[in-house]
Parts: sequence; structure tokens; C-alpha cells
Amino acid sequence: MAKQIRLNAFDMNCIGHIQHGMWTHPRDRSASYNTIEYWQDLARIAERGLFDGIFLADIVGVYDVYKDSPAPSILNTVQLPVNDPMLVVPVMAAVTKHIGFGVTSNLTYEPPYLFARRASTLDHLTGGRFGWNIVTGYLDSAARGMGLAAQPDHDGRYDIADEYMDVVYKLWEGSWEDDAVLRDRANRVFADPSKVHRVQHFGRHYQVDAIHLAEPSPQRTPVLYQAGSSTRGREFAARHAECVFVNGADKPNTRMVVRDIRIRAAAHGRNPADILVFLGRTVVVGRTRREAEEKFQEYHRHASIEGALAHFSSSSGIDLSRYELDEPIRYEKNNANNSAVEAITTHSREPWTLRRIIGQMGLGSRNAPIVGSAEEVADELIAWVEETGVDGFNLSRVVTPETFEDFVDLVVPILQERGVYKHQYARGPLRQKLFGHTRLPDTHPAAIHRRPALDARQSAAE
Repeated sequence: MAKQIRLNAFDMNCIGHIQHGMWTHPRDRSASYNTIEYWQDLARIAERGLFDGIFLADIVGVYDVYKDSPAPSILNTVQLPVNDPMLVVPVMAAVTKHIGFGVTSNLTYEPPYLFARRASTLDHLTGGRFGWNIVTGYLDSAARGMGLAAQPDHDGRYDIADEYMDVVYKLWEGSWEDDAVLRDRANRVFADPSKVHRVQHFGRHYQVDAIHLAEPSPQRTPVLYQAGSSTRGREFAARHAECVFVNGADKPNTRMVVRDIRIRAAAHGRNPADILVFLGRTVVVGRTRREAEEKFQEYHRHASIEGALAHFSSSSGIDLSRYELDEPIRYEKNNANNSAVEAITTHSREPWTLRRIIGQMGLGSRNAPIVGSAEEVADELIAWVEETGVDGFNLSRVVTPETFEDFVDLVVPILQERGVYKHQYARGPLRQKLFGHTRLPDTHPAAIHRRPALDARQSAAE
């Protein structure tokens, strides 16, 4: 049986997400991002296409590195204004039955005790369809908004994140035993106090002495996503993540990143098959190649290059306005998104210049889209899976909802005909659909905080 391709609809609770300027297109509805109808329509389209999930990006802070000002981002609505992604999940869950929700939340600025409850709440409300995209942030503007002079250094943020994960694992997996909740009306016993335990954690960055506020949700720990592709980010993903989001400009580099993540996972005692890798891609598809190319040119007329440069400058921490058109971009170690810097410097076979970057920004994004007929798009997606080892794609919108509607109507049937895409959803919570089990496997680091494993460790220590 051919490998089944996984798909997420990639969006953000804002107007300008990845392809900047598209809100000006007459058929685009992204300016309605602050309505319930917008999100419910997206969820219905994605579930009709049997997508595995809706992957919601998020950012705390504003993009203000380009020209040393937030003005370009404000003018071009570059992920600003941006609303909370968590709050639209119940809205979408209410009109769907199967699709999952991978939601970005920055652990740097929220205590684990409160976040653990929010995640459990969403897992309850969605019937076990919630996933968390773990990020540590990369914007100094966010740190200033939270009362700090600057964000912690890049690798230090991941050290903090490792401890954060230990805390939430203890809360989700170890506070309430599986049979703690009785709901016994006759004897007036809701839960057995002897099976509800205080979590005690006294670490370098976090101190917690508390019972988890939520009873166990369907998955207990939500499906864990991670989107860091730097060396330190891949190490974090290998230890914690179940779904890893990567951006690869070419197949050889993407293949290297995927292989590295799986090798690192094995070194942590995990089964590499317990990790799915999603590649970020944009698709412009038509019934014929000519129709797709005409659509691309139509979209291109609405693209904002300034918006794309403002986005990339803050992502990389490099003010691209300081470079001449043909001046090679230099590696700068900073506390922004290291993988974005490495992609155009140390990990690139050829030097990148501002002219080359702009040349790829046909849709107001730094990554060139896949443009072609439905058959050509299907061929290209299958080739990426076969040649790089990725498991699927995070498909970003161009014109919404048109981009996802076109993909669902034109490409999904061909992928199904080729035997590489499902015809119906599997049963069960999100993790069950993705991996065949509802709880994290015993090889995952969270498992040691489950009560039987924890009791055994304590007995051995005594």
C-alpha cells in the first residue's frame, strides 16, 4: 500500500498570513477573519477534503525589524492585527466531527499551570481533536510587550521549554489517575480524592505545587506539534514532537532535515514512526496548466513585496532594507528564527541576495508556490513525499477560501485515485487518527509521569 499523504490547512487568526497583499483580491475573504462564519466555513471545507487538521499559526508581538519600524507591517497587514487562535477552535469544532486542530501557543509568556488547563479544556470540547504547536517565540517586540527588555537567547528558550514540557506532562499525565473520576450519583462521589495527586515541580525556571484543574481529557496530552527547524529546534522536536512542521526550499535540504529529526528521535529512544513531518507548501491549481498560470498571474498583481520583506526581516532578525540588491546576505547569529537565517546562509549552496529573495516573492511570500494542473500538482506532492521522506503538507492559503476549495475539488480526487490519500476518516480522537493510539506511547518522555510508571520509579528510589 502506498504511503498516505497527510494534509493540514495552514491559516492564522489574521488577515495577512503567508502570502501578503492578497486581502486586496476581490474574491478574498480574509478580512472577515474576526467573524465566526469565516472559521466555520474554513472548517467545513477542510473536513470535506478529509484534511487531517487545521494548523493555526500565531505570533505574539509585531514585525518591526524591516526599516526599524512596524509601519510596513501595519500598512500591509503583515500578521497584524492578529487575534487569539485558541478561541476559534470551539467555533470550528461545533460544525465538524473529525478534523483536528493544531494551535500555536507561545510557552515563553504563559505559566504552564494555566496553559495545561486551557489545553485540557479544548481537548474536552473538541472530543479529543486538539493539538498544540509548541513555540518559544522569536520577536523582541513580544518580549517588550510582556515587560522584558528582550527575549531570552535562542538556545536558552529551548532549555526553558524542555522544563516547561516536564511540568505540563506531570499535570496532564500524572495528576489524575485514569479511574479517578467516578460520576457516582447514588453515592454522591464525583471523584476519588485518593486518585487525584498534587504535582510538585521545583526546577530552575518553574515551581509548581498543585493539582491539575481539569479532569483527564480524551487524549490527556494533546497531540504535540513543533515548528522549529534550527539545530536546537530539531533536537527539541526529536524529544517531544509528534508532528513536525518544516519549510524546505529544495528536496535535498528537506531530506536532510527529515532524516536528522528521525535519527535524533531514535537517539531519545523513540520510534521514528511516531513522528509525522509536514512540509509547508502553497498551491495554485487549475483544471489545466494554462488556467493555473493565469490564476497565478492574477494573484501576483495583488502581492505585497514590502509586506513579504517585513515578514522575512523579523523572522530572520535581519533588516533586509540595509542590503543592496546584489549583496550576499550574511549569517547573523541572533535570537530570532535561526532556521530562517540558516536557510539563506549556511544551509544554502548558493549565496542569497535581496534580488534573489524578491524574485521568489511572486505571491508576497519567500517560498515559490507549486503552480499547475491538478495532475501536475498531485505529481509534485507525491514526488516530495517519495524523495524527502515528509509525510504530508501544511497548505497555506493564497486567496481564501478559493485556495482550499480548489485543492479539495481538483487535487484531492486525483490523490485518492493514485492511492495516496484516504477516502474516509478513521475513528477516534486526533492521535488515534494519526498514529493508531489515543495516548502517547510509552517511549515518549511524558509517559514516565503516568501514575503506574511514577509509582514504580518512586518505589525503586526507596
